[in-house]
Amino acid sequence: MPAWVEAAVSDYGRRLPPELRLEVVEVPLARGRDRERALAAEGRALLKAVGARDTLVALELRGELWSTPQLAAELAAWQAGGGDCCLLIGGPEGLHPECIERAHRRWSLSALTLPHPLVRVVVAEQLYRAWTINIGHPYHR
Repeated sequence: MPAWVEAAVSDYGRRLPPELRLEVVEVPLARGRDRERALAAEGRALLKAVGARDTLVALELRGELWSTPQLAAELAAWQAGGGDCCLLIGGPEGLHPECIERAHRRWSLSALTLPHPLVRVVVAEQLYRAWTINIGHPYHR
């Protein structure tokens, strides 16, 4: 990822409280001529990084469009659940169907196609913004 992506995600992560830790776990992009095999390998790697009891949210074009207040409500529910919440962002080919099927929720950031580095920044900022809504902080106006 470009340095600006790492810097932005790190900045929003530092702003969050310890009980709402933002951790980025990268899996290598699978390469090869067979697109389906590559996508399946990425999917397996993503699901391997998810705990059996984790809440899984797939970022997916056909997912639900949430407003920021709706995301804040989702975040509050994830926190109340007590476990980890994993947000899966696919590679250039998207997410393998198994990842989407396993997800508890499907979230679409936009009907637009966004570059994957930008998706990381938008997700980190929106999680921070949702948290500020939940604690009554004036960041979200």
